[in-house]
Amino acid sequence: MTEVVNSASMASLLMERSLDDPELAAATAATPDTPVLPDVTVLKIGGQSVMDRGRSAVLPIVDELVDAKRTHTLLIGTGGGTRARHVYSLAAELGMPTGVLSAVGQAVAGQNAQMLGHLMARHGVPVVGPAAFGVIALHLAETRAAIFPGMPPYSLWQRVPGAGVLPPYRTDAGCYLVAETYGCRRMVFVKDEDGLYTANPKTDASATFIPRITVDELIERDLPDVVVERPLLELMRTARHIREIQVINGLRPGLIRRALEGEHVGTIISAA
Repeated sequence: MTEVVNSASMASLLMERSLDDPELAAATAATPDTPVLPDVTVLKIGGQSVMDRGRSAVLPIVDELVDAKRTHTLLIGTGGGTRARHVYSLAAELGMPTGVLSAVGQAVAGQNAQMLGHLMARHGVPVVGPAAFGVIALHLAETRAAIFPGMPPYSLWQRVPGAGVLPPYRTDAGCYLVAETYGCRRMVFVKDEDGLYTANPKTDASATFIPRITVDELIERDLPDVVVERPLLELMRTARHIREIQVINGLRPGLIRRALEGEHVGTIISAA
């Protein structure tokens, strides 16, 4: 009876109120989300940190992913990397707005997805774009894995940043949004560092490793270098499903499987 009353109340609010109405927002927030793919783990394969390193980094990770999909169901997102930075530089110099940069960045992430897809094709792993997500469950049921470009498909509708023209929501955010929207089991970022440090360990020898931290603590620290895109931290604050992420070093053999199984092998960032 309560569910019927709540549904009727929400229907009434939707018909009578503005979609920005606080009471309507509270009513929709009170409705539990249904996890769509609760047994799936989303892995983000870094563009600059992994794909740009070529065969020495990519091929061992491909082998790990093929082995892991025997026992885990995987959605594998790809970053853009150095080529994305190059096109951002060109587009920004030409005076292109944020939405255009978002579109060209999406194309580069798609190139990395295609390359990874060809490497995994003989294992039955497809590459899917945003338009094909409607049948993603079928792909996962058949092959236990699928690859997608990590850039969110905002394109010209990308949010305009407070400063500069670089798209604020890039491939880290895109992969995270897939995991959150589908109510997935875990979100793992596969990079070339052990996780989060107090500074960039590639350029600062005094950088200290941070094994675990909350979003609020990380924002408060205002570190000069963060291992994931900063807008991702704001997304985590209001998440319903993916309340923590793990960042691992994909160049260390075996860590991908251990992270898939829930082991703490990198840096865990939690919403609270």
